[in-house]
Amino acid sequence: MPTKSPAPAASPRMAPFDGVKVIDISNFLAAPMSAMFLADFGANVIKVERPGTGDEVRYWGRNKNGVGLYYKILGRGKKSITADLRTEFGREVVKRLIKDADILIENYRTGTLEKWGIGPDVLQAINPRLIIIRITGFGQTGPYKQRPGFGTLAEAFAGFVHINGEPDRPPLLPGFGLADSTTGVMAAFLASAALHEQRRSGKGQVVDLAIYETLFSLLGPQVIDYDQMGEIQQRQGSRLPFTAPRNTYRSRDGKWVSIAGSAQSTFENICKALEISGTIKEPRFIDNRVRLSNAKALDEVLQAAIGKFDLDELMRRFVAVDAPIAPVNDVAQICADPQFQARENVITLQDEELGGPVRMQNVVGKFSATPGRIRQAGAKLGAHNREVLIGQLGFSEAEVAAAGIELATVKPAKAKASVAKAKPASKPASKAKA
Repeated sequence: MPTKSPAPAASPRMAPFDGVKVIDISNFLAAPMSAMFLADFGANVIKVERPGTGDEVRYWGRNKNGVGLYYKILGRGKKSITADLRTEFGREVVKRLIKDADILIENYRTGTLEKWGIGPDVLQAINPRLIIIRITGFGQTGPYKQRPGFGTLAEAFAGFVHINGEPDRPPLLPGFGLADSTTGVMAAFLASAALHEQRRSGKGQVVDLAIYETLFSLLGPQVIDYDQMGEIQQRQGSRLPFTAPRNTYRSRDGKWVSIAGSAQSTFENICKALEISGTIKEPRFIDNRVRLSNAKALDEVLQAAIGKFDLDELMRRFVAVDAPIAPVNDVAQICADPQFQARENVITLQDEELGGPVRMQNVVGKFSATPGRIRQAGAKLGAHNREVLIGQLGFSEAEVAAAGIELATVKPAKAKASVAKAKPASKPASKAKA
């Protein structure tokens, strides 16, 4: 009886965006973050920055020995080259880069690329398959399209700031780049959707995204409530207008916890954990709609009960009866938390520019077969000029030098990325200089 030949070994599956070329000519936060997400899942992202200064986000926030720390996150997985897009050389760099690219990401003010002679009509004439992601404060259309726009403005314009804060206090801006970050997530999603369509049609398209739009879409039922009921949501602190209880509460040892009872069974378990089961049957707390009308009184009852226990005891009690609770963590607590460690939410990378290991948030989402990974922290400005400008685009050293661009070489990485292990919260690896 003839024997069968063994089946060929299955080849490893590629990363989701392996083979996808992305040109990132953007600055600051929203657009670069979208390119970061694509790089996390395998896209070949080439970041074009202004010679000498680079993306201005390199100067945001804290720095260590002059090296901007936030850029190490936003620039991760990207190659860095320099070119001034206002010059003929810079425009030629972009035109050569996009010849075989899938996606270009930009966030200049409406009309700027057209003014420079590298608008969508020019670029898509060179490469009809090119997808162009355009991120601006107010979009490419409408009466505000020429206005300058940043995340802070978008947070107010979209309606978020109006509902954020205490009723008797001024409206509050968020403590991080909320509008920019949500826009970055949405832009990566829209790029993925456009790429899927490109695979079918063979053609690219322009994706026009205003920074305020994603945040506006995430603000819950405000529009339909206003349309149908004439209701305008006001500031309620940490409370929500559609479920109660929902707030932060202080434990006996001065720690804070977050609690929400979005389902009736959840509310009942909260009461059981706090040994206030009689509260469940009180007419003013009998169901969610009634509780909403008595949210202040309910918060007072819960705070009185929660204030009798230290944080550790509260956590034990809630977990024992399957009631929802979370400590209000700071970043030191996060880095030491076993859940963050088990999920590998913090990763350690070796970075030559910083001279050692650096920890940052890891790729979001766990793919069972083709997981994302961070190939490197944000590169030194212009680190890939020689590789890309000369090696890939065919410029001569003389042409690059005439454009005032420095050539650098990339040294091979000395170590692979590893999952961060907890360190004592009071002893960070190094102290950043402001």
